[in-house]
Amino acid sequence: MQNQVLLLSKDQNEVLPFRSGVSLHGHTRHSQESLGFIGKFLQSHSTLKKWIDGQKTYCQRTSGITLDWDRAYWTPPLCERMAYEIEARQITQLGLRPFVSLSDHNSIDACNLLRQSPEFANVPISAEWTVPWGRAVFHIGVHNLPAASADSFMAAMHQATASADQQQIFTLFAEFCSIPEVLLVFNHPLWNFEKIPGELFQYELRRFLAGANQYMHAFELNGMRCHKENRQVIGLARTWDQVLISGGDRHGREPNASLNLTSAADFPEFVDEIRNARQSTVLVMPQYGEPFVWRMYQNFTHVIADYPQHPEGRRTWDQRTFHPDRVGGAVVPIAELWRVGPPEPLKRMFTLALAAAHMPIGSLLRRWMLAKNESLVFPKSRSVQDAVPQPALRAPLSDGQPQTRLDDYLLGRTEPAAD
Repeated sequence: MQNQVLLLSKDQNEVLPFRSGVSLHGHTRHSQESLGFIGKFLQSHSTLKKWIDGQKTYCQRTSGITLDWDRAYWTPPLCERMAYEIEARQITQLGLRPFVSLSDHNSIDACNLLRQSPEFANVPISAEWTVPWGRAVFHIGVHNLPAASADSFMAAMHQATASADQQQIFTLFAEFCSIPEVLLVFNHPLWNFEKIPGELFQYELRRFLAGANQYMHAFELNGMRCHKENRQVIGLARTWDQVLISGGDRHGREPNASLNLTSAADFPEFVDEIRNARQSTVLVMPQYGEPFVWRMYQNFTHVIADYPQHPEGRRTWDQRTFHPDRVGGAVVPIAELWRVGPPEPLKRMFTLALAAAHMPIGSLLRRWMLAKNESLVFPKSRSVQDAVPQPALRAPLSDGQPQTRLDDYLLGRTEPAAD
């Protein structure tokens, strides 16, 4: 097994001798992003609970709508073509051929729509599968499903998720592994997004991996998770003897912050590199060195921004956010539920948030966050050229090649990154 991680600095634009770059785990308008976590967060704080309980009462009295966070969701702003192009553009700017695998939550609609155009005929059919496991929920990237059976596989995955049938889940894992071109990635394996007690999450994780690890082809280093969590994923991969792979998890307009480099001629050949050769070269992009909170804030502004060029019905955030209607049956855009448009306090808050990202205060806020950032940058005593072994950039992968350890790049608290 061979893992490498390269850090692309702002003055380093060569990633030779690799021929291709791979973007895994990006989301489009077809992903339904649950708002349930917001309700759980608000209910877990006594002061916020009082406030949200008051808002529920006000909402019920003025609109007849009962707030239902668990059924409400938002969708990312980019359509499938825009999402593909923003990822492909970043890769081609490196002088590489792009392989882009979009993986929406429990949906292959974006991939199917893209493949209707001849120029995207070879786009992988992929999804991020929500796998319930005891009290926990895990996400598995299922990449490059066969076109002839992709729809039937998705139906089986939906059924397994709905029934939380662990035997059916493992049966599907085994079926995927029997197809040489399919890649299974354990996405952000340490993200406890259900916020269950930590000890319980670790118990469910160990129980899951005891049976599932044999089917996983790689663990993901997630471009939208913090440095601390990704370092812990490195340790998890060591424990379970797993390959580490990139995964950007893009939801807004920022392209994926981690990519894979490969000399493969097509996506199935890349899958073979991971599955059989067990070699993976991850390229960390400069945006990953930005403060995590700042990047999340920027993505929030991408989600709430207006997009006048989008088709009608997708231009504003309240057209892309959904909630049960007044009778609690259909889930509809909340723009259809406002009587006179969004509440004024909400409009003012979003307007201020968007403006702050583009005003001088935004730069000051970013610098303040940067000072506290847990960064990927190298100490001043080491240049990028010194830190990255040149054979890793200049020579093809081979058994005798010096290995670049991932730990060397996911550093602890250091000096702030340069602008």
